[in-house]
Formats: sequence, C-alpha cells, structure tokens
Amino acid sequence: MSVHAFEADAPDADLDELRARLAAARLPEAETVEHRWGQGVPLADLVDVVDYWRTGYDWRSFERRLDEIGQFRTTIDGLGIHFLHRRSARPDATPLLLTHGWPGSVAEFVDVIDELADPGSAEAPAFHVVAPSRRASATATSRPKPAGAPKRSRPPGSS
Repeated sequence: MSVHAFEADAPDADLDELRARLAAARLPEAETVEHRWGQGVPLADLVDVVDYWRTGYDWRSFERRLDEIGQFRTTIDGLGIHFLHRRSARPDATPLLLTHGWPGSVAEFVDVIDELADPGSAEAPAFHVVAPSRRASATATSRPKPAGAPKRSRPPGSS
C-alpha cells in the first residue's frame, strides 16, 4: 500500500460556479409563525449563511489549513481514501483515529488536531492523529465494485 501526500486545490472555476449557484439559490418564503425555528431554519439566518458562503468564506485559507495539518491519499481494496495525518513530536504519543459522522467532514477536527498532537503540557497525553474522510467526500473515491462477503475458513454450517 502506498501513501501519497495530497494538497487541496479546488479549481477557481469550481469556486466561481459555487458562488453563482449560491447567488441563484431559490430560498423559501419567510416563516409564518412567531416561534423562532418553528418552521425550520429562519429565512434571515438562511440568507446570512448563503451570503457568507457566497461572499465571505475564504476557501483558500481552509485549503492551506488542511495542508498544514497534512493530507494524504491511499488505496485500500480498490477504494481511494483521503485522510488527515498529524504526527506528534512526542515519542510517547499514542495513535488516535478520529472519525466523523454523516453529514460531516474532517473539517470538524481542524481546530483540535494540533492540540491533540502537541498539547501545551508535558503532563497531557499526546497523539498521532489520523482522520479519514468518508467516501462521499470530494477527496475520497467510490468503490469500483461491491465488497462481497468476507472470506471464510470453512463453509457456513460446517463444524
């Protein structure tokens, strides 16, 4: 199995397309109840989030942050895997696997990985952190074929 360094570099055209899609988003009408969140996300909040992603979010800064942590790719059983990997400088560090749920991404861990790898105190535990991306992310790939049943040492039902 080979592991290769990976650097994030979304094409400008993709980011421009995302901004155009956000600008063209058809948003719902304002809620008709007085209870905030009574009919889902309040329109004003949704407008703010869409505007932030369209005009305020700094994707390039986030790409740089992921690259600082360390991004890698490998293939396991034909499946492309992307993961963040931050080694601790401490020789007593313990391996730690951080996994995210759905919906989610390794972005959830960006603010804690450095502290886990190199805590400020020698008394605190340190970790070699690995955070794999789920297959649905843009940095992972789909399985080329079904995984199939696990291999067995003897046929089912035999003793």
